[in-house]
Amino acid sequence: MADEDNAKQQETQKKQDATKTEKTESSDKKSLVGRFLPWIIMAVVVVLFVGAGLTLGRMFAGSSTPQTSGDSEQDQSAQVESLKAKDSAADTQKTWYYDLEPVVANLDVPDVTRYVRASLILVVSSEVDEKKGRLFLDEKKPILINWLTVYLASLGLEDIRGDMNLKRIQSQILDGFNEKLFPDSKPKIKQILFKEFAGQ
Repeated sequence: MADEDNAKQQETQKKQDATKTEKTESSDKKSLVGRFLPWIIMAVVVVLFVGAGLTLGRMFAGSSTPQTSGDSEQDQSAQVESLKAKDSAADTQKTWYYDLEPVVANLDVPDVTRYVRASLILVVSSEVDEKKGRLFLDEKKPILINWLTVYLASLGLEDIRGDMNLKRIQSQILDGFNEKLFPDSKPKIKQILFKEFAGQ
């Protein structure tokens, strides 16, 4: 009888131990989920906000700021239309070049005076009549030089080093110039070439 009572007590003890072990494991799982759930929720919210920000940025990137007068928009679009070259089969593959005077700008480097000097050549599409285009670019040159100076001043020393950075700079200058000169039409500047690009 004592053996049977002992066996029953051991069996009861095993059941109680198993129940305690299951409760401990389930509480550990719950505590892990409870600890990581806020982090998971925050990560999902951050990803959603980043996606929404990028989408909105791309949507509004193409829109330009409104002009103060409608006449200036009409004048600029009329100027762009007048730049178109007369259609001819021989001119469709030709482009022409426009030299932009050198620009010197201080780099964004703290505690040290560093600067960059850049001379650019604009490769202009054959869709633009060369004579009218040169007059148009001469007229808009102060705007281009101002934009280029501000852009270069925003760069750091590491931003102007290396092949990949120079290609990125060329691409951003190309986009900036086309946006400034031809905001509501097809880009007419096809490429930006460096005549000189020196940082010191």
